[in-house]
Amino acid sequence: MRLDRGAALDSPADIRGDAAAAEQEGFDGFWTSEVKHDPFVGLAVAATATERVQLGTAIALAYARNPMTTAVAANDLQALSGGRLLLGLGTQVKAHITRRFSMPWSHPAPRMREYVLALRAIWDTWHTGVPLDFRGEFYSHTLMTPMFEPPRHGFGAPPVLLAGVGEAMTEVAGEVADGFLTHGFTTERYLREVSLPALARGRQKAGATLDGFTVKGSPMVATGRTAEELGTAKAGVRAQIAFYGSTPAYRTVLELHGWGELGDRLHALSREGQWAEMGPLLDDEVLDAFAVVGPPEEAGAEVVRRYGDVLDRLTLYTPYAADPELTARVAASVRESAA
Repeated sequence: MRLDRGAALDSPADIRGDAAAAEQEGFDGFWTSEVKHDPFVGLAVAATATERVQLGTAIALAYARNPMTTAVAANDLQALSGGRLLLGLGTQVKAHITRRFSMPWSHPAPRMREYVLALRAIWDTWHTGVPLDFRGEFYSHTLMTPMFEPPRHGFGAPPVLLAGVGEAMTEVAGEVADGFLTHGFTTERYLREVSLPALARGRQKAGATLDGFTVKGSPMVATGRTAEELGTAKAGVRAQIAFYGSTPAYRTVLELHGWGELGDRLHALSREGQWAEMGPLLDDEVLDAFAVVGPPEEAGAEVVRRYGDVLDRLTLYTPYAADPELTARVAASVRESAA
């Protein structure tokens, strides 16, 4: 199991030191997210500050871009990093794509399948010289003149990892991607009973198995040295679970556990802007299903117990102001338990 770290700091200006520290601390990967900043900009900075650690987007929003713009950015990062890029892509939900980015939305799983195939066609043109002639239902790329073709850098195309929650998108990931990014809003049961079978069906379509296919997770962890610290961490994790649980697209995770009604209540509160009232609705059973809770050493061991035979790599997800010393202890416990 490879242990990765997400960018801990908010500003791209701070990424240089953050990425260098992740490499020095022995992490295998350093990942940026598309929340308040562009993930490709942060990784470009990280690439110049590191030499070994792999660099990933978890995630970059596919539908906020077209395949060509994504292919260009990824190709540049692959060259800049010396072949260390892991291109993680996801859809985001419809409201953000249509209302925040003013981009089209339709048939998310078939569109993503075509998006990845378009990326591969574009990269194939750049790396092998085959004429660009991709024609699909959602995307068409048929023009690439020498003036706009980037020079070959010798590192090839980056691996593509797709994020998903529902079975359709997860199956697409298994069919056309090199790996799968599990959402933070998942449980061990959902991963084993829904996600892995969907990935296997996708791999079967591609004439392959899950051997060599990367599954990366981001298990939530609530940890602390004292009851007060642990209480603060649990409140932060509850709030994050509630935020995700209010999204109708993620309802299937709750429904598997018989908590569909909770999703309805969370969604209703989110529409009223009552965010502070949502987290307390989650009892300990819900919290323990979505997150690992406990002192640092126990939490690290529990992460491996739950996911050690499922995840090839993971990033610890602490959606609260976690003490770096505590997260370092959890990470050390994960490494020791996985050894």
